[in-house]
Amino acid sequence: MRARTRLAIGAVGALTAAGFLTGCGDAGSSGTDAPQQGASGAGCGPVAGDKLVVLTDDKKLQNTDNILPAINAKASSPQLVAALDKVSAALDTPKLIELNKAVDVDRKTPQVAAQDFATANNLTAGIEKGPGGSVVVGAGNFSESQTLAELYKITLTAAGYQVKVQQIGNRELYEPALEKGEIQVVPEYAATMAEFLNTKANGKNAQPVSAPELDKTVAALKSQGDKVGITFGAPAAAQDQNAFAVTKAFADKYGVTSLSELASKCSGQATVLAGPPECPQRPKCQAGLVQVYDFKAGSFSSLDAGGPQTKNALKTGTASVGLVFSSDAALAAS
Repeated sequence: MRARTRLAIGAVGALTAAGFLTGCGDAGSSGTDAPQQGASGAGCGPVAGDKLVVLTDDKKLQNTDNILPAINAKASSPQLVAALDKVSAALDTPKLIELNKAVDVDRKTPQVAAQDFATANNLTAGIEKGPGGSVVVGAGNFSESQTLAELYKITLTAAGYQVKVQQIGNRELYEPALEKGEIQVVPEYAATMAEFLNTKANGKNAQPVSAPELDKTVAALKSQGDKVGITFGAPAAAQDQNAFAVTKAFADKYGVTSLSELASKCSGQATVLAGPPECPQRPKCQAGLVQVYDFKAGSFSSLDAGGPQTKNALKTGTASVGLVFSSDAALAAS
């Protein structure tokens, strides 16, 4: 679904919690590390199952990464922003999951998935015509970004613009293009973009500016954007950020629906946490689970960042809990 580095696991240097979590032990041939220091109790062994569910982040470990349009300030107009905000108003996380399922599982093109969504949600109703002209909507190199870009194209076209979607690649490529006006709009993620602009301006060890509260994150994002000629539309309710998932069978067996319940019921030797290799040291991954929730897994399985390896480990019963992304198609209701 995606090929991108997420703030959620603490990719920026300022978020590294070096030394916070004592070693992971020696990796065995299975790729699962030895029991974590401090893990005690029986824990909760993996439970295989096809359905994945996200555990509620009830103590707000993750910073809010709501989707919103990033706009070149010189290209912005009230009508353009209003058209983009129609997409934000229609999107919540369950709908975003279903959009991703349409592309990643049902194999629709981003264009078809976006048009189906626009029709079902009456997305172009009441859109005011703008001054017109050409608009290039940039997209990252993963399907969610491409589908969002196609949704922006639909509403901007309804507002009277001539719109082209251009896949550009990662943020390091498309953000400078947005600053220069080579592209005029791109779908973004509030906390990730805030920290990208923050560290670009202030260095990799800059104090983080995003927060678990959406209003604080968006205020920081707009402040950073003002400095480089980028403005932002309204954030959607939809979020794509780090989440920790278990199988529904696991949740039912152990009575776990939140990370607090996971910590209180499942800290111990039998519990296997799966995630990317850097997870144990990252404050939005295992180190954060320890610090915020006092959750101590029995062992850590070094796999991928919300990818097929982690999801397969959960479904086949080799991991108890794993790092996923909150809008992953694997979380679809059906």
